[in-house]
Amino acid sequence: MLEVVTPGEAQARFWARAGQGPSGCLLWLGAIRKGKRYGSAWNGSRRVDAHRLAYEYANGPIPDGLHIDHLCRNRSCVNPDHMELVTPRENVLRGTGPTAERARQTHCAHGHEFTPENTYRRPSSPGHRRCWECIRAERRVLTKQRQREDQ
Repeated sequence: MLEVVTPGEAQARFWARAGQGPSGCLLWLGAIRKGKRYGSAWNGSRRVDAHRLAYEYANGPIPDGLHIDHLCRNRSCVNPDHMELVTPRENVLRGTGPTAERARQTHCAHGHEFTPENTYRRPSSPGHRRCWECIRAERRVLTKQRQREDQ
């Protein structure tokens, strides 16, 4: 038979599964989702991410369209003070993945600065940037190759 748990009891059980970690983190000691390293908790009706449940216990519902950013960068942390609501784009850009790394680049691979005047953005892919200096250099090389072929 399914046990009926009051909301207060559910919260107490939840917080009992969090242990003190480094830098003030509250580490989730319960189940961890494979691959993602996020804690997994039962909210009374289904499995949810533990950090999302912790945020909701402390601050109320998470508005649609917003993500939780772990300011401490520790995915198993459930300390609501270490979380901030952000847009999905902001969450990605604050991260350490390839998309975030490229977005933080200030210069192309050849050392030219990405300024509004020196940056080409492909209309079909506005997130893709190229340096106009490099584009012009490539065109000069191609033009010379064509001229040699025509002779």
